[in-house]
Amino acid sequence: MFVGRLAGRGVFDPVGDQIGKVRDVLIVYRATAAPRVVGLIVEIPGKRRVFVPISRVTSIASGQVITTGLINIRRFEQRRGETRMIAEMIGMRVDVASDSGAAPVRATVEDAAIERTRAGEWVVSELFVRSPKAGGGFGRGPARTVRWSQVERPSEDAGPQSAELLVQTLVDLKPADLATTLLELPQARMAPVLEELADDRVADALEEMSETDQIAILALIPSGRTADVLDRMEPDDAADLISALPAAQGAELLDLMEPEEAEDVRRLLEYEFDTAGGLMSPTPIVLAAESSVAEGLAMIRRAEIPPAMASAVYVTHPPYETPSGEYLGMVHFQRMLRFPPHERLSALLDAEIEAVPVTASAAEVSRRLASYDLVALPVVDDQDRLVGVVTVDDVLDHLLPDDWRHADDEEGRT
Repeated sequence: MFVGRLAGRGVFDPVGDQIGKVRDVLIVYRATAAPRVVGLIVEIPGKRRVFVPISRVTSIASGQVITTGLINIRRFEQRRGETRMIAEMIGMRVDVASDSGAAPVRATVEDAAIERTRAGEWVVSELFVRSPKAGGGFGRGPARTVRWSQVERPSEDAGPQSAELLVQTLVDLKPADLATTLLELPQARMAPVLEELADDRVADALEEMSETDQIAILALIPSGRTADVLDRMEPDDAADLISALPAAQGAELLDLMEPEEAEDVRRLLEYEFDTAGGLMSPTPIVLAAESSVAEGLAMIRRAEIPPAMASAVYVTHPPYETPSGEYLGMVHFQRMLRFPPHERLSALLDAEIEAVPVTASAAEVSRRLASYDLVALPVVDDQDRLVGVVTVDDVLDHLLPDDWRHADDEEGRT
């Protein structure tokens, strides 16, 4: 079974109930024999990754894993001497013995297979490797499957391990899962992976990390690229991150950012962190009073608009970006659905929902959201201009403990 096909497959108990999904395979190298599989890294509900010893795996076949059903839900921590196949072995450069007796051939591991021996032990049996293209240039070189016994040794002078293949397994992960996966990588592997990831994916992951983890990640990225990543983050998340950095470093990054993005972040940094101004996002959907329902619905359909921000549109006098002209009111998307496409938004304004001032406390914002069953609340300055929107996500991030993303549930067994 090749681990590239095993990743993401379901893990089931004996009665067929799914326990989680395979995220990696854990091995230990041996001096003379093939590496031994010691267990699987499995993601269980709650996005927690746990270790399932291979002794509790009864079957790996047909793209699924069957276990005894008894697992320890303690969060997985990698020990010295252990290696993750997907995170660390894939992309490794090795020297493969030639069948003709010629000099070993340099190759890159693109996948690896595990199998059960007659003695009942799971081992790494084969590697799918690719050699460089003859003569150099573009294109891919020849690929083949080799037994582990044909791999003489990892190349000592092969340079940094390729991260391209590992990154291919990360591109479709949701931001929270991507953040977790990055933080679980060995330190030596993390920098090459970050280098291969697109700026917007790094930004997505940073938004799902604690400040401590964010700062650790930024230490692995050059300042110029850090500014590019900050440009792609939500302004409120970028402002929170910059405020956690030393003042000189934060100022340098703001100078390197795109002027328009930096302006939004600077404006947010003017407010206290526990006020509506400090919590808000400065990029709501702002439309004119004469805009139609059709225009409003078209705006909230845009894929880049987060769900909470797409819950309503906000009507103001010009200009129609924050800080806007005089704030007139908000129209929830459900209300727009009840009216014909040509209806003007000015006729649908919700008169009961009042905007909060930028100086309102986080507690006051929380009470307003709860009282009116809202997921977003408009924020205005002392001139009654719309300057942003506070979402329920923003409030939860503020109210929850700093380590809520990594807080373990009560330890036990299922």
